Amino acid sequence: MRVLTASTLALCGLAAVAACGSTANSERVAAPVAAQPPAAGAPGAAAQVRDKPLDGKTIVVDPGHNGGNFKNPKAINRQVNVLTQWKACDTTGTSTNDGYSEAAFTWDVSQRLVKILKSRGATVKLTRKDNDSVGPCITERAAIGNKTRADAAISVHADGSAPGNHGFHVIIPKKIKGPVDPVVDDSRRLGLAVRDAYKKETGLPYSTYIGSKALSFRNDLGGLNLSTVPKIFIETGNMRNAGEAAKFENPAFRQRVAQGLADGLQNYLK
Repeated sequence: MRVLTASTLALCGLAAVAACGSTANSERVAAPVAAQPPAAGAPGAAAQVRDKPLDGKTIVVDPGHNGGNFKNPKAINRQVNVLTQWKACDTTGTSTNDGYSEAAFTWDVSQRLVKILKSRGATVKLTRKDNDSVGPCITERAAIGNKTRADAAISVHADGSAPGNHGFHVIIPKKIKGPVDPVVDDSRRLGLAVRDAYKKETGLPYSTYIGSKALSFRNDLGGLNLSTVPKIFIETGNMRNAGEAAKFENPAFRQRVAQGLADGLQNYLK
């Protein structure tokens, strides 16, 4: 989630756009006409419950940044109040050394994550509709989860640290005498569930440079400070590390990233 400097925006913008990929459409097969679901207690009812373990749950997925942010520095640099300080509305995010942008990565992973969660019965809300626009601001991203009254919210990111650093970490809110305070403990439980499932699915190590056991507690992120629902950020790895960058550019690995996040959310919500 390390941002690009303002002076770099114009230089990296076109490369970031060119690097933005999209998830390939999967083949769709027409579903057969199904009979009415079995009544509770009837044969097959238990299987349906297992097939839809997130039925009745609402989840907000927040793909970090946006592919069009570099186009409008004035808009994304506008200062907003995150309660503990004033910060930029949004940022461009980082990229791999060959130009695959964080915004494109988080959008692709989030699209995959939404499909998995919906297949498990969840109602899912995204904080942005595409990877070509600007924003929304970090304050608006938090408001979407609050308005939806989500059972859980997750903001998907990737870091841009020094090349020798590697591994992932989960960011959990601290109490700030603000709206997030009542859900800090639940957010920690959510963070632990996602951390464990993500490591199991992807095999990526805990961060070697931030936090302890892949957990980082912060009070400076508007997306967390302003949330009234359990919410975490995950820095899925370091895009500037050659090994992790290569994994992130592989669609099959991005599917594993989404799978790990979905499993973590499910483990927290079940």
